[in-house]
Amino acid sequence: MQSLCELYKTGRGPSSSHTMGPERAIKTLKERFPKADLFKVTLYGSLALTGEGHGTDTVLKKTASPAKCEVLWDAVSPCPVHPNTMDVEIFRGGEVLDKKRVYSVGGGSIVFDGEKKPYVKNDVYPHKTYTEISDYCKAHKLRLWEYVKEFEGEGVFDYLLTVWERMKLTIHKGLTTSGTLPGVLGTKRRAQKLYNQRHIDESAQTRENRLVCSYAFATSEQNASGGIIVTAPTCGACSVVPSVLKYMQETRGFSDTQIVRALAAGGIIGNIIKTNASISGAECGCQAEIGSACSMAAAALAELFEMGLKQIEYAAEVAMEHHLGLTCDPIAGLVQIPCIERNAVAAMRAINAVSLANFLTDTRKITFDVIVKTMYNTGKDLLNSYRETSSGGLAKFYELPQKKPTKRD
Repeated sequence: MQSLCELYKTGRGPSSSHTMGPERAIKTLKERFPKADLFKVTLYGSLALTGEGHGTDTVLKKTASPAKCEVLWDAVSPCPVHPNTMDVEIFRGGEVLDKKRVYSVGGGSIVFDGEKKPYVKNDVYPHKTYTEISDYCKAHKLRLWEYVKEFEGEGVFDYLLTVWERMKLTIHKGLTTSGTLPGVLGTKRRAQKLYNQRHIDESAQTRENRLVCSYAFATSEQNASGGIIVTAPTCGACSVVPSVLKYMQETRGFSDTQIVRALAAGGIIGNIIKTNASISGAECGCQAEIGSACSMAAAALAELFEMGLKQIEYAAEVAMEHHLGLTCDPIAGLVQIPCIERNAVAAMRAINAVSLANFLTDTRKITFDVIVKTMYNTGKDLLNSYRETSSGGLAKFYELPQKKPTKRD
């Protein structure tokens, strides 16, 4: 498995696969061809169907500058390798220098066709399933964060600390910003209202729900507006992990060191899913994004509470199991509805999964590795309309607001 630095990435929303991935592809090709003056990009599959709502064309043009960038949309041609496929032709003075096919595989990661992932850090972990990792940890008396330390070194915790600081800053910015999110839906920001509007008869449980959800809304609204966030594991699912950890630090007094260790444990879970299945909504539906984020948050929280390896596994498994079959159907291709609310609901579900693990781990029948395999298989069985194409589910039946006529019209 790869370094956690390849899982937790800082960048601009609203989509790791539709903005961060294509941005990374153009940056890489600019480095390869510094004299290029034109990039001709053809988007296929999910990139073509929802790329406009995700701002794919905008980020491509900005990244290519000062070179020109021409963006073409092809929603018809098949994508046999990955639904997030793009072809890039590189020009200089009207002459084609090269042509590359790129796959945006989720979480901001890219793969160049025919190349063996040369633009990501080499695999640093010798194991790739939870069973293998758990067996190793038991044999060497390690917690999951100590497992990360053994194979990545102390330096990774410095990186994770910057990740945590960014997560907190994003929440702060989301809570202190009001207004309407960009796009045709006219979605209002709601994080401030959740954070400030105390229930008239607020119990401790209601307060927990309200605050955790406010942090989730804050992060997701920043993502939807093109703000800077951390993939955990993707942009669309970026608020589940930070909202849970932020609330727990505030109410339970966990140190940054403990939070960083929790991020390491959650990162291992995310890495297992990314390695053996997918974190791409275009490939496996929203279960691959929100389900993965919920599993990561549950494992991170279980680590905070210093639960055992079996309990961490059970928490992560429960979190994923009850997202199986979750579709990716963003209205108008925007990472807003149902995405923002879905992050908040998943954050609360992660907390509930840990509570169940505390009591019921000894009764479990399903391993985390089995649920990861099941999720991937389920995702492949989903109709294409439910895999980030905005052609099914809510995206199909929601009636978009009609454009108001202007005097010129």
